[in-house]
Amino acid sequence: MKKIITLNFLPVNKDLALLLLRVFVSFSLFYKHGIEKLTGFSSMQTHFPDPLHIGVTPGLIFALLTDGICSLLIIFGLASRLASLLIVINLIVVFIFLHSGSFAEGHAELVYVYLGSFSCILLAGSGKYSLDNRFFKTV
Repeated sequence: MKKIITLNFLPVNKDLALLLLRVFVSFSLFYKHGIEKLTGFSSMQTHFPDPLHIGVTPGLIFALLTDGICSLLIIFGLASRLASLLIVINLIVVFIFLHSGSFAEGHAELVYVYLGSFSCILLAGSGKYSLDNRFFKTV
């Protein structure tokens, strides 16, 4: 009974878990937000929010970098911790300034889930199944 409750019969593979986390979460971010910014950059400049008052274009460029490029880097496990840090910074800005730190508006819970997921990648690294490990022996 204990084996069933604790699922001890399943092998523990943290590196495989990190790979799945990286691929699923990063692909979701890229597919839903990255492609949109890569293909519609000029049209998004007219309505993109500017919560930090740095200008629409610099904010959109940073969002394009995080959602479009950093998410792809994380999928392949290349510079994963740096890419995760940039995504976490972007998500903190979105959650605090656009959603006022509340779950009541829009898709704030998704931002919160992304924030937690990319924070885990930032802290844990990309794992054994990554280009980081292949090139830099991070594990």
